[in-house]
Amino acid sequence: MEVLVLGPGCKKCVLTYDAIRKVVNQTGAEVSLRKVEDIMEIMKFNVMTTPAVVVDGEVKVKGHVPSEAEIKKIIGL
Repeated sequence: MEVLVLGPGCKKCVLTYDAIRKVVNQTGAEVSLRKVEDIMEIMKFNVMTTPAVVVDGEVKVKGHVPSEAEIKKIIGL
């Protein structure tokens, strides 16, 4: 599974990335996690508010930092 955190590097974007990394490390889920800070790549997902979380090409979260429970739900745990 590929998980992308879209955002220009703002505090909420960093918190989102760190939260997802924490859940992945705790659960041992097989996830490829990557930050996307390039605005042109972010625009390909039609996201106007960041942070946004994309799972296997589908936008699952936008505009807020997801809770651990929400992260587990969107990555299927």
